[in-house]
Amino acid sequence: MERRTRKATVRLTEEELARLKEAARRAGWSQEAYLRALIGGIDPRPKPPPDHLAMTRELHAIGNNLNQIARKAHALGTVDAARYDAEARRLEAALREIVAAVKEPGRRR
Repeated sequence: MERRTRKATVRLTEEELARLKEAARRAGWSQEAYLRALIGGIDPRPKPPPDHLAMTRELHAIGNNLNQIARKAHALGTVDAARYDAEARRLEAALREIVAAVKEPGRRR
């Protein structure tokens, strides 16, 4: 990585500075990194909620279970209805939790 040796001074209004600070905070970046990203043509997005990784893992596990059920059903020519229903309910509950987190960030049900 090239060493940064040049300094740019930017004058902002109080409102502009507040918006910069808030946008950088939401993205989880320093103000300097946020501005460099904008200059580089990157649109920094807000960092995901803290439980994003846990929700992703849960969906991955449910998807794997449903895939195993489908493979077994294909091989045997029958479906384990109880196991399928249990995984389908888990998937529905996880999706409801994700929708609630997206609609109301910071609030858990």
